[in-house]
Formats: sequence, structure tokens, C-alpha cells
Amino acid sequence: MIPFTSSITSNCYRCLTTLFGIDLNQKRFYTFMASSTLPWQRVWQTIWGLIPSPETDGRLLLALDDTINPKSGTHIFACDTVFDHAAKTNQSQYPWAQNIVAVGLLKRIKGRWGCLFMDFRFYIAQKTLTANSKNARIKDQPVPFQSKLEQACHMLIGISQHFPNTPVLAVMDSWFGNYSVWQPVRKCLGLRFHILSRLRSNNVLYNQLVESKENKRGRPAKYGKRIGSTAEIAKQFVSLAKNYTVELYGKTRQVSAYDQVVVLKTLKCSVRVVWVYRKTQWIALFTTDLTLSVNQIIEFYGARWKIESGFKELKQDIGSQSAQCRKAAAVINHLNFCLMASTLAWIYADKLKADPERRHKVKGRTSFAFSDVRHIIAEAALNEDFVRLCPKPSNSPINSIVAVLLRMVA
Repeated sequence: MIPFTSSITSNCYRCLTTLFGIDLNQKRFYTFMASSTLPWQRVWQTIWGLIPSPETDGRLLLALDDTINPKSGTHIFACDTVFDHAAKTNQSQYPWAQNIVAVGLLKRIKGRWGCLFMDFRFYIAQKTLTANSKNARIKDQPVPFQSKLEQACHMLIGISQHFPNTPVLAVMDSWFGNYSVWQPVRKCLGLRFHILSRLRSNNVLYNQLVESKENKRGRPAKYGKRIGSTAEIAKQFVSLAKNYTVELYGKTRQVSAYDQVVVLKTLKCSVRVVWVYRKTQWIALFTTDLTLSVNQIIEFYGARWKIESGFKELKQDIGSQSAQCRKAAAVINHLNFCLMASTLAWIYADKLKADPERRHKVKGRTSFAFSDVRHIIAEAALNEDFVRLCPKPSNSPINSIVAVLLRMVA
């Protein structure tokens, strides 16, 4: 968590021994970091229990997405040539990287949205397992194949079962927002599970079925009349759009939107679709929770971007991308530690009495940044009260070296 070291295992060891004066046996430390017996499921459940008031408007907002973690080195667990759809013109579209599917809790923290990571999975492609790659083995045993959608379902179900009486709204992009995620999780959790996602321009929408008393030949109709594709309806009803005031991306904004309850064949249920119009473009959002207002749908989907920011914080600020672990247990443990560090930092920020102050002023932004929270945690670790709770050796250089480093990173 502290801002003057990366999460490379050797750096963590030197930080604990040199800066904080903690007596650690080097061999035992590295053995612990590469242990295959750490009870991560129980540890994560303990972390979930530390989150104060996890609900937003009476429901859990769970963001689901995947990311890649580029690496350099041949024999690294879960590494493979992965397609990067977000690659820039000066970047490779097929980097050597780990593919990670993660679920995070979207929560308002001191007036801004934050993403608290709650679970993750390494995705390993079927072709890599078929090739019997060394990077897809744990204790010399091949990893069982699971698609990204199956991994997403298992994580959503596991987290939701920890909060048995709380409605769950999973916010995801159009790739995950389909029947393969909706049906298995809905079947397990029942009516308390809903999704919020984005429609593609060629999705076809139908009216809700109106029951007729006339006896007609053939099987009963399941859907109403075809309305049209998402793009066709967007052009048709642009004149009926209304203005809404929403909190979006840290600002109060005016947006033009039109909503309608329709039937989506791909999910086999009724959904509320909201077309949000911009100057020259539009997007169509949909949710299976028909009780959500237009404002909530737009704000909750806008908050989904925080999981993208969380990936950036995880790889660059926490330093997961620079880790040099190779073996499966060490790689899994390291990413668990990184995700937990990020989540605990947000929990710490949420429990602060006063709003953290933004150290680096940016025009148009007044809320604090993730780096500000890490700086506050480092200062708290230097506090005399913390030293009384966790005594350090009398010859610890903490007061001099750490103070200098904090001034440098400020």
C-alpha cells in the first residue's frame, strides 16, 4: 500500500526489514509468499465483512470485466499471447500477458465512486491447455478449463451468497451482458439478481406480449410484435428524449435520454432500455431490474468505468505489472495480495472521518485520488499510536528514511 515501493516481492521484503525495522527471516518470507496452502477464500470473505455499508440504494453493485497484465519472461504461470482490443497504434495487438477476469464492488466513498476488488480468476485459453503448456499447470497438473463467462458466473454466485438477503445488480459491458451469464446466476440466486449492460446496435427488440382471448391455431406466441433494431429505434424516438440531471464521472451533467420497456429475445425476458443521446452519437443501456429509474441506470453504468481505473491502479500504482513471480502459487498469491491491498486502501478511505484532500490539483476535479489514500496510510504507519500498537526495534530508521521518502513521493 505504501507509495514509495512497488509490489515486487524483493522490494516488499527490503521495505519491511530496512524501513520498518521488522526482523524477518528471508527464506521463511519467500516460502510464505510462494505457499500453496494459503486459505484465500476465507481471507477474502473476511475482507468482504470489513466493507462498511456495501449496499448502494439497497443493492450490491458488482462490476464485472477482464483485463490483461503484460509480462516479460517465458515460463510465467497463466501467460500467453493475448489479443488486446484496446491496444494503441504504437502497441502490439497480441502482447505476452496474463488474462484476468475480476469482480469489484462499486461504492460511493466520500462523495466519489470507487471499485473494491472482491474476486478474480486467471483465464487460460483452451488451445493453451490442449498444447499442454507449462504455463497452464499447477503442481504439474493441468488447470481445468473454464470460459470467461463460467468464471464470471462462479464469482458472482460466490459473492452474492456471502450477502444472502441483499439484491445484486451486476454491471458489465456488452460482451458479458448475455444469456450465458444471466441464466445460470439467475437460476441460482433467484429474483434478487439483475444485470445492467449495454446493447449492440443490431440487437432486435420486441413489444411485450399482450394476451389475446381469441383461439388461434399453432403454438402460443412468446413475444409481441417486432419493434426494430436498437439503431432503428434510436433514430425513431430521438424527438421524444427528455433531459435528466445525473451525477456522471464526478460532475453534475445534463443528458438527453429516452426509455422504454421491451422484450429482449437474447435474455428471454422484459428489460428497460435507455437510449442516451449525445451530440452526434448515442448508446443504449438495458437492465432487467424494471424498478430502476433512468437516472440510476445512467449513473450506475457510468460508475462501471471505475473498474477500469481499478485495473490501472492495480497494475501501475500497486505494481502488479512489474512483479517477477514465475511459479503458479507465487503468481496467484501475489495477485491476491495486490487486489487485497487495493481493496483495503478503499476500505480505509471509507472509514476516515474527514474527506481526504487532493494533493495534486487538477482542473475540474475536486475529489481525492487513490494515490492520496496510499499517502495517508503511509503517514498513519509512521504515527506514534501505530508504533505503540506494533512496536519496532529501537534502532529502526523509520523516522528518518521514511519521512524523506514520503517528501520525495509528495
